[in-house]
Amino acid sequence: MPEKPNIILIMTDQQRVDTIAAWGNDHMTTPAMDRLAATGTSFRQAFCPGATCVASRAAIFTGMYPHTTGTYSFNSWAEHRNWVQDLADGGYFCVNIGKMHFTPRDVAGGFHERVIVENPTSRARASGGADDDWGRFLAHHGLERPNGRDQSDPDWKQKYQGIPWHYEERFHSDFFIGDSALGWIDQNRHEGPVFLQIGFTGPHEPWDPMPRHLEMYRDRPMPPRSFREGELAHKPPQQEAHKRSLAQAQHESIIDMYSPTEEDIAQMRRHYYAKVTTVDEKLGEVMDALERTGMLDNSLVIFCSDHGELLGDHTMAYKWLMYDQIVHIPLVICDRRCDRPARRGGSEAGGAVDDLVSLIDLGPTVLAAAGLETPTYLEGRSLLPYLEGDSGQLAPRRYVYSEDNYLVMMRSQTHKLVYYIGQEEGELYDLVADPEELWNLWESEEHRSTKQELLSDLLAWMAGSVYYNAGYRRDRSRDYRMRWPGGGDHYLHGGHGEALPRPPGLL
Repeated sequence: MPEKPNIILIMTDQQRVDTIAAWGNDHMTTPAMDRLAATGTSFRQAFCPGATCVASRAAIFTGMYPHTTGTYSFNSWAEHRNWVQDLADGGYFCVNIGKMHFTPRDVAGGFHERVIVENPTSRARASGGADDDWGRFLAHHGLERPNGRDQSDPDWKQKYQGIPWHYEERFHSDFFIGDSALGWIDQNRHEGPVFLQIGFTGPHEPWDPMPRHLEMYRDRPMPPRSFREGELAHKPPQQEAHKRSLAQAQHESIIDMYSPTEEDIAQMRRHYYAKVTTVDEKLGEVMDALERTGMLDNSLVIFCSDHGELLGDHTMAYKWLMYDQIVHIPLVICDRRCDRPARRGGSEAGGAVDDLVSLIDLGPTVLAAAGLETPTYLEGRSLLPYLEGDSGQLAPRRYVYSEDNYLVMMRSQTHKLVYYIGQEEGELYDLVADPEELWNLWESEEHRSTKQELLSDLLAWMAGSVYYNAGYRRDRSRDYRMRWPGGGDHYLHGGHGEALPRPPGLL
């Protein structure tokens, strides 16, 4: 029987899709990510299931959308079963180094070992709670988390979250995460298969790259932001409220997007992109260590981010909304499994997939690679056929979906609809004519039939998903079967093709 592969999942935080140089983004310096793209399969149309850190990660690791888990924002989700526990039950030694964003934070979550690092500006210790491992590392060296700069720095609002790292490099949260991963990899003595999740905190704000990385971008032209004057007047009112609330915030993430000049935006972007390069450096060292120790000899390596960042596009910053700058994320999978069925013509190194895929697919992909049964409540599907040259068995997705506070997005290759729960306003974009999502067609009579068709498909997806996962909500069981009308002995079973496949609307 073939040895189970090691599975390495490397996840960044808040990384836009236009941040990998090898994907045609000449403004970037990302040699490690470029190497992954050259040796793996790039999923160029990959989307996240939530528009914020917790919502997206809860969906990724439970394999269920927010409407099933109730995790739309900073909600507790650690009580839900996740597929890391399935890996542990299946014989994997599971390790988390860095950000997982469990809530509550300090749970095992299926992992045998954890080195916990949350957002750099986490206030747990300030509010009387225990600090995370990075915070304790700083404290052991007489340093404090760089918190409260909105109060201590009178120029903080004018820096637009761009501020170079000010301690020694080893004290940066992403260097601490990378170095912790290097130490674990070099000391790994486990003979069985390993699941290693490395969660970098960057490039989440504040955008605090190493000064030497920022210097690389000093005179580099930055891509212009995507917006039009008066744009938000034709969008749902939550978008203007989002922009206003961040400008008036009473915490370190305050950012006034009413006042920046174009040079301010360019400087903000230089800091953000330089922080991607800071993460990239440690990513490269981790990949070298995995190669040096032999952990890559039989492995599946997945690189992705939990969501993206507006970075001035649409005159706003951060996440929370459903623009492609937020929901369209990088995803690269390097398949080095010893028993990979290459005889079927697996994907070529450096190849690309342009079908719509979702990070909700990671659970089924990982469990399939591990040779483990996928629980029926996971709503994604394995991406291994794309790697094994057998993607013909997968009908291309019609839509990908993302949910967050009061928002449900469905996106096809040509259109995007964003449904705002409980209100008449919404968003509709023709992505062929308007790929930058500048012109909201929600009220357009000319596009009424398109909107109605998409709303009908959204209802079909949501109703099917709610029904399908009712068994999980009843008893939290791993496996159950839900009968579809006229099915006789046919049941909806996991959407993986074991029995009656899901209706097209659920794909």
